[in-house]
Amino acid sequence: MIHGLVSNKFLLIKSLALSGLLACVSFSTTATDKPRLTLSQQAEQGRIDSKKTEQSQLEKARKAASGTTSREQEIMERQETGEWQQEQQEKAQAQFKERESRADKYLREAQEAAAKERKIEEKK
Repeated sequence: MIHGLVSNKFLLIKSLALSGLLACVSFSTTATDKPRLTLSQQAEQGRIDSKKTEQSQLEKARKAASGTTSREQEIMERQETGEWQQEQQEKAQAQFKERESRADKYLREAQEAAAKERKIEEKK
């Protein structure tokens, strides 16, 4: 008899828990569902989204084009004044001097090393 009461209480608790869980699940799905759009509404929304995307891309292209135009204009002005050529000549001269000083350094180091070898040979 006691076993029957415990079993009935267990079944009752189990069924209450299950029904509570089902209620929570059904509530959460109804709370998050969006209203369904008809096909024509979906098509209209697609057109709107497409138009927004197209406008955004067009604006980006306009900005890029204006940036390119301004850079081209700046380069053209520099070339007309000879500034660009002068800069290139100065860069080339600086690179030449750098190479020349490096070569001088290597030559000096080689001469110092040769002098040290002669001193070592003389001591023997």
